[in-house]
Amino acid sequence: MSRKRPSSASRGVSVRVKTAKGRTNSSARWLARQLNDPYVAKAKKEGYRSRAAYKLSELDDKFQFLAKGKKVLDLGAAPGGWLQVVVERCGEDSLVGIDLLEIAPLPGAAFLKMDFMEDEAPAMLKARMGRADVVLSDMAPNASGQPNLDHMRIVILVEAAFDFAVEVLKPGGTFVAKVWQGGTETQLLERIKKHFASVKHVKPKASRQDSAETYLLAMGFRHG
Repeated sequence: MSRKRPSSASRGVSVRVKTAKGRTNSSARWLARQLNDPYVAKAKKEGYRSRAAYKLSELDDKFQFLAKGKKVLDLGAAPGGWLQVVVERCGEDSLVGIDLLEIAPLPGAAFLKMDFMEDEAPAMLKARMGRADVVLSDMAPNASGQPNLDHMRIVILVEAAFDFAVEVLKPGGTFVAKVWQGGTETQLLERIKKHFASVKHVKPKASRQDSAETYLLAMGFRHG
């Protein structure tokens, strides 16, 4: 099967961004990082909605969990980069995404605009998809600047996504979730291992090296 792979981006001229009225030092650093990020430029050139598309592409190129006909649920789907990759690799009408932010329509993908943490969200996703082969979670809280608090918040999101995955995954299914810092909490990791044949943490090359972001990859779902 032909798969799009991110090519090595050439190093261009580094762009410096000066602070300006109304722009903080942190926002200037963020803008400079975006302007100098080869994956941002590549995503724009190739028509992907975000650089995150290359993270999912890399994970699937290596571990092969997406394929034609597989059904996928994407939690935290905005702005839609992962949705694009899933449609390319699994086909149209293969997925349902959810996010509290609006997502521009994407042919072949269904979308719910709501917070996954709302009580009714899981039931609505199950009603739209039924059982799934893959559950993806790129959900993350807004950074507070306090690493311990941010870690705790993302663990809560990962746990909610995992509990949902256990309800909807078909036997042999895959669960992928963004985590921060040292990975998944030990207690939660032990729960996940009981339900999957293989569990590991993976950092795609497309993830910024100075970022605490990594991904939990759990394959071979089985009911505990």
